[in-house]
Amino acid sequence: MVQYDTIIIGAGMSGLAAGIRLAHYDQKVCVLERHTTIGGLNSFYRMNGRDYDVGLHAVTNFTPAGAKKGPLARLLRQLRFRWEDFELSEQCGSAIAFPSARLRFTNDIEVLKSEIAREFPNQRDNFERLLGQLADYDDLKQENFAGSARAFLAETITEPLLIEMLLCPLMWYGNAREDDMDYGQFCIMFRSIFLEGFARPFKGVRLILRALVRRFRSLGGELKLRSGVSRIKVDGDRAVGVVLDNGTELWAKRILSSAGIVETQRMCEDITEEVPARAGQLSFIESISVLDCQPNKLGFGETIVFYNDSDQFHWRKPIDSLCDLRTGVVCSPNNYLYPAEVGNLNDGIMRLTTIANFDRWMALDEQEYARQKCWWYDRSVASAVRFVPDFRAHTIDTDVFTPKTIRRFTWHDNGAVYGAPEKKLDGTTHLKNLFLCGTDQGFVGIIGSIVSGISMANMHCLRDP
Repeated sequence: MVQYDTIIIGAGMSGLAAGIRLAHYDQKVCVLERHTTIGGLNSFYRMNGRDYDVGLHAVTNFTPAGAKKGPLARLLRQLRFRWEDFELSEQCGSAIAFPSARLRFTNDIEVLKSEIAREFPNQRDNFERLLGQLADYDDLKQENFAGSARAFLAETITEPLLIEMLLCPLMWYGNAREDDMDYGQFCIMFRSIFLEGFARPFKGVRLILRALVRRFRSLGGELKLRSGVSRIKVDGDRAVGVVLDNGTELWAKRILSSAGIVETQRMCEDITEEVPARAGQLSFIESISVLDCQPNKLGFGETIVFYNDSDQFHWRKPIDSLCDLRTGVVCSPNNYLYPAEVGNLNDGIMRLTTIANFDRWMALDEQEYARQKCWWYDRSVASAVRFVPDFRAHTIDTDVFTPKTIRRFTWHDNGAVYGAPEKKLDGTTHLKNLFLCGTDQGFVGIIGSIVSGISMANMHCLRDP
C-alpha cells in the first residue's frame, strides 16, 4: 500500500506550489492531474508551429526586484526562488475604456491618480481616501469578505461612472460573483492590479510552470499525469485516500484539493447530495489573433484594454446568447517592457476575452460548435475594435477556445474560470483533513494561485490535523 503524507488534487499553480512547500519539509507528496499536461487553464499549447498561452494575460501582483513586501516577494521566499527565476517584464501600460471616459494605468499608482484627476476632477480627494481605506486589508480575514464592493465604493466615490470603471478590470480578472463583487475580493484584486501591477515572462506561462515542476521533482515530489481522482475515500470525519479513474487506490494523512468546493465534495464518499447551484456561472471564450506585424505598428501600444460599451458595466452570464459582446478584454503579450537582449515576440498577438454561456456552448454538436467558434470570433473582434485599433486586415492565423475547452482542462462545473462565488478563505471542508486551495479558496491569478497553495500548505499540512 502506497502511503503519502499529503495528496494534492490538481497540477495547477496552487497544487504545484503547495507540493514544493511541503516537499521542502521532507513530506512524501503526490500531485495528481487528470490531464496529460500541467497548469489547468494557465497552461500552453502548440499549433501550426506557434506557441500559445492559455489563460495568462498577465502576472498580477508585480513588485520589482528587492521588494520585501507583497505576494510575489512572499512566494519567492516560501518556495526559495530568486526574483530572476520568473524573468518578469513590466507592462507598457493599460487602459479602462468606456464610451465617455478612458483611464490609463501602469504599475505606478500615480498614473491612475492623475488620470482620475483629469477625467473626474471632483473625485481626486475621494480616490485618495479610498486608497487609505484599502491599505491594511487582511487577505485571510473572512469577516465582511462577502460584503458588497459596490456599496463600499459608493461610501467614498460619488461619481457612478468611476465606480463602474474601477470595478471593470477587477471583476474581469478575478470575480466569480455576478453583477457585484465581494468586498474582500475587491480589496485583493485592487491591490494586485492597481497598487502592484502587471508583468509577464518573455517565454510566457510555460517558464513559470516548468520552474515549479522542476523544483517539485528535485525535492522528491511525485507528479502523476493522466491520474484523475474519481473518489475520495472517507472514514468517519476524515479522508483516508483516493481512488483514481483507473481504480488505483492511494492513501494519505491529508488531502489538498484545487478542484473547487462543489467538485471536491462530489468526490467524497460521504456526500449524498450535491449543491450544483454553488458552482460559478461565469465562463468565457478567448479569441486569439496572430498578426503579420507588432501591434504597436498599428497604433495599439497598450498591454491590456478593458472595455465596456455603456456607462453601466455588464458582468453576468448571457442567457439568450452564446456570448455577451458588450464588454471584453484585449491583451497583447507583445506590449511588455522586455529586455533589449530578447527583443520582442516574433508574431504580433492580440487576445480577446468575451463572457460566454457554458450550457449553450456545451449543447452544440461538433459541426455547429466549429461554425459558432468562427462566427463568434468575427463578432467579438468587431466589437473590440470599437475601442482599439482595427487589426483585422493584418491577421494571419486565429484560434478560439470556449467554455467547453475550459471545462475539459479545469473540470470546473459550468466552465467557471473563477470558480464558485462562495470562497473559503481558510480552506476547510466538512472533513478534518481535507482542504481546499486555488480558485475556491479565494486567491486568483498566477501569483494568487501560487500564494493560495503556499498558504493552505502552511496552515493545514505542516502539522498533523
